[in-house]
Amino acid sequence: MGYLDHVECELRDFIGARTKISFVPFALYDRYAYVSQVRARLVKLGYQVTSVHDVSNPRRTIREAEVVFIGGGNTFRLLKGLYEDNLLESIRQTVKEGAIYVGSSAGAIVACPTLKTTKDMPVVQPPSFDALGLVQFQISPHYLDPDPKSTHMGETQEQRILQFLEENELPVVGLREGGLLRIEGESIVLKGSAGARVFRRWEQPREVVPGDCLEGLLSAPSTEVVA
Repeated sequence: MGYLDHVECELRDFIGARTKISFVPFALYDRYAYVSQVRARLVKLGYQVTSVHDVSNPRRTIREAEVVFIGGGNTFRLLKGLYEDNLLESIRQTVKEGAIYVGSSAGAIVACPTLKTTKDMPVVQPPSFDALGLVQFQISPHYLDPDPKSTHMGETQEQRILQFLEENELPVVGLREGGLLRIEGESIVLKGSAGARVFRRWEQPREVVPGDCLEGLLSAPSTEVVA
């Protein structure tokens, strides 16, 4: 399928009557090419796209946004860019005040408290692993189930998530290709064309399917403090 084709209907419904999107292209090296791709696709849906890398005041662009869209790429590069432009608090405040947040791949991970569930190489070093904390759980996108016939000798994605949970309390959603999480208020619903796996510390992973409500599974432990 083409870029964003699999989520077009969901995007239209979620964004509603809003038309102005502030896009954050920091996850890819060629930001201009990235913005061109995103703008060409979203203009067809009737949206106006402004990239924060191409304005004199990125924080003002975020604060005035109806929709904040952060795309995929390298999560370390993305988070480093957010710190360099001092956008983390601006995004948090804008979403708190009612703006829509859309995150794809790396953009979904930085919506979490930390980028520790990324699979990306640390090609750059952000000042901290702390991310936006818009949700109180972690996402591990592009989740692949272990293949019992594989001859690959490295760790599976499941093993890496379990290693995260050896050191951290937050639940993790292993989100398969085609799946998405729609979060409105306290509601967290798995949607799209694929299921997911929910990992909680010291518990067996739980399989969930599109249509399932996940807020009960993804509540943060009472001892966890999320900004």
